[in-house]
Amino acid sequence: MKQIRYYSTNNKAERASFETALMAGLASNYGLYMLSRDDIPRLSDTVIKAMSSMSYAQIAYEVLFPFLGEEIPAGNLREMLDDAYDDRNIPTSTQHLTGKTHIMWLTAGPTYSFKDYAARFFARVLNYFLEKRGLRRVVAVATSGDTGGAVADALHGLETVDNLVFFPRGSITERQRRQMTTLGGNVYAFEVNGDFDVCQALAKRLLGDRNFAEEIFADPSRFTSANSISLARLLPQAVYPFFAYSRMAFCGEPMIASVPSGNFGDMMGTVIAREMGLPVSKVICGVNENDEFPEFLRIGRYVVKPSRKSPSSAMIVSNPSNFARLVDLYGGHVYDRRDSKGQVIEQGVIDVLPDLEAMRKDLYSLSVSNNDHYRAMREVYERFGVMIEPHGAVGWRVLDTFLGGRHERPAVIYETADPGKFPDDVKSAIGIEPEMPKRMVIQRDLPERIYSIEKEPLMGTDGSMALSDEQYNQTKSLIHAIFC
Repeated sequence: MKQIRYYSTNNKAERASFETALMAGLASNYGLYMLSRDDIPRLSDTVIKAMSSMSYAQIAYEVLFPFLGEEIPAGNLREMLDDAYDDRNIPTSTQHLTGKTHIMWLTAGPTYSFKDYAARFFARVLNYFLEKRGLRRVVAVATSGDTGGAVADALHGLETVDNLVFFPRGSITERQRRQMTTLGGNVYAFEVNGDFDVCQALAKRLLGDRNFAEEIFADPSRFTSANSISLARLLPQAVYPFFAYSRMAFCGEPMIASVPSGNFGDMMGTVIAREMGLPVSKVICGVNENDEFPEFLRIGRYVVKPSRKSPSSAMIVSNPSNFARLVDLYGGHVYDRRDSKGQVIEQGVIDVLPDLEAMRKDLYSLSVSNNDHYRAMREVYERFGVMIEPHGAVGWRVLDTFLGGRHERPAVIYETADPGKFPDDVKSAIGIEPEMPKRMVIQRDLPERIYSIEKEPLMGTDGSMALSDEQYNQTKSLIHAIFC
């Protein structure tokens, strides 16, 4: 087994081990760590067929060991995965919906979101390397809804880690917010005056600010990331489709994966799974009214617009980070142009066009309007008696549209959050308020700790927002007050 070396999407000359990529979070020149198509390990048909009798943790081992086996001993990896994916704490299931279409429920973990899967793996593998090296890290993460709560829960209480979570004011539900703000301890939640893209730019700028890390911690490498820009968040998302395929008895038929998509982590994980040999005939990338990607596939031009609010709040992303990895896989290059301070001055610049013909063959993407979220939730409930939430509604609508209403081909929809996290939206759609998940009932009455970044973002003439120097400087002041 050869050790895989990862490069920066903005610097192919860079070569890093998984451990180095994990610790750094962001690659050189603000790139994302990626591996070439030729370096993606392939699983045999025999191994894939055997997954039908495996637990989720066992499937995760088969998928992840080829990436990690040269850096983490098999016994240690099995132990981490058995702990991360213990069915008693994070049960995973599939449900038949109609025809050959199924739903994969990734919603029963500690924070009731699919984000729990990658976050729990990330926390354990990060802690493994930090303890091994006697190091400490500050994990900076931006969230559009579910990522922050999942990462915060997974990192809470670890002695080797502090966690900074940045979330956009007014764009997440109270229940999502409380999953971050009620933990205390080593978790510090920041409410940002701006949208998710501002939060993401803030986290990325912090990751690249080695001088500030040296000033505060006497360690220029102290900051790392837990967003889907992190390789340790991306790779475990390749496990989902293997699990789905193992449970649906397709008799060797290739399946369609319908993936509600925001920052493109779970979609990119599914693309990697297909490259590993999983029979996936089409990856469907459903987005909300932030329609940059389907427009790119349609016209071949990538135009980043101001982000638009949507019921699928975790997908309010106008410039998905993992788009850079997808473009790279198909032979192209996209980057954000920055000034000398690292501030983004132009997003989504494509200087090498990817193989659009191949992308269109492998992928299908469609934007779902805000109103159609509610119609889709109501449709699934009235037709099948199944309650889904806004993100799952996007998965259903785009798949149903792609199939023309004829569900005769094997397909799986990723349901990414418990409907109880979005009670108002679900009730608006079907007239029934979903039950609040148990842990969220407890968090409802706990005190919150919130650090507010009140400074104004930069506003474009088109209504777009960008991180301002004033916001970044206020953030640094708050971090200084926390740790010094």
